[in-house]
Amino acid sequence: MAATGERTGAVRPFSVAVPPEAFDDLERRLAATRWPSAELVDDRSQGVQLAVLQAVCRYWASGYDTGRVEARLNALPQFTTEIDGVEIHFLHVPSRHEDALPLIMTHGWPGSVMELLDSIGPLTDPTTYGGLAQDAFHVVLPSLPGYGFSAEPAEVGWDLGRTAHAWAELMRRLGYSRFVAQGGDVGAGVTDVMGRQAPEGLVGIHTNLLVPALNDPAALPSGTEQERAAQAAIKTFQTSGNGYFVEQATRPQTIGYALLDSPAALAAWMLDHDTDAYAKIARAFLDGQPSGNLTPDHVLDNITAYWLTGTGASAARSYWEAYGPDAPAAQNPPPPPVRVPVGFTTFPGEIWRTPRSWAEQAYPTLDYFHEAERGGHFAAWEEPDLFAAELRAAFQPLMAAAPGTRRPR
Repeated sequence: MAATGERTGAVRPFSVAVPPEAFDDLERRLAATRWPSAELVDDRSQGVQLAVLQAVCRYWASGYDTGRVEARLNALPQFTTEIDGVEIHFLHVPSRHEDALPLIMTHGWPGSVMELLDSIGPLTDPTTYGGLAQDAFHVVLPSLPGYGFSAEPAEVGWDLGRTAHAWAELMRRLGYSRFVAQGGDVGAGVTDVMGRQAPEGLVGIHTNLLVPALNDPAALPSGTEQERAAQAAIKTFQTSGNGYFVEQATRPQTIGYALLDSPAALAAWMLDHDTDAYAKIARAFLDGQPSGNLTPDHVLDNITAYWLTGTGASAARSYWEAYGPDAPAAQNPPPPPVRVPVGFTTFPGEIWRTPRSWAEQAYPTLDYFHEAERGGHFAAWEEPDLFAAELRAAFQPLMAAAPGTRRPR
């Protein structure tokens, strides 16, 4: 992706071009899948169910338009730039409203920029979606290092903090002297660290996963029924729902061999995340009843992006960097507090529903908290309009304070 002979730090236009043989190879590998026998239980307690994965792969092989990833991305302005030795791919969609607030959003795993695409319209062009011109954002969507069309790091050390520094540099290169950040899943970790690093220009953050709660849930309040339910949900996740997390944080290379060799294995690994999302995706493929935007086509857009870029292993390594035994977070240094305003939205299908008391303890600068009526762990993907409305509400005081600044390029 990097153009030779260009100065370091240059921002270069980018477009996706997938060779036809890549689709031929995918078709061949799907047809050659060796299926295990069915699980011996009637739920997902043994993992992704055979009927679900066979339905996914059947549609992938015969009903899905494999050119969708290329077409959807190339319909939007894409760029690459080298930051700290890694070529970063990103979408940059300025609003037609010049005084829009610049926003950098970070995806997670097993997501990608594909999960955020349908939120771009409501965020950049709110008047078309029932909002006001002053609700607009200039949107920047980078692919995490080792994900999608961003290059793989060639050395260890790309933890959440290094990525957070890279995102601040990216916004500087784009000419934004005042901006906000948002993230869910791994993106919530990056955004949380950005708030603690407080780079010049960052004026607020919003997340929809309370990352500090995973570090020490026992230290959080447990006096109310909602708080106890949240602690119980975290315990369930840590004892029976985080197999992918443990493997990627400790042995990413091992699982990487399967993820690069078998599209069926990649699909199964990516589906086996949280119970709510799995159930919704299973219904979409088995019963034709998608939940919001979690349609078969959108789900396969994300999986296909991982397959075509061959980033299953490198994306898994990001967990080793961020959460592994030698990661900075594992050393438990006292993190600096977040000094910018914080917005937080908890969605009903999230791995745990964060009580307001937890968000207030984690973020003393919390100035927006809301319990959404729909959506789950992949909130922007499942409910893009509702997600955009949450960001407008969370950042409204900052949008009214002063416009963002963008240097003309």
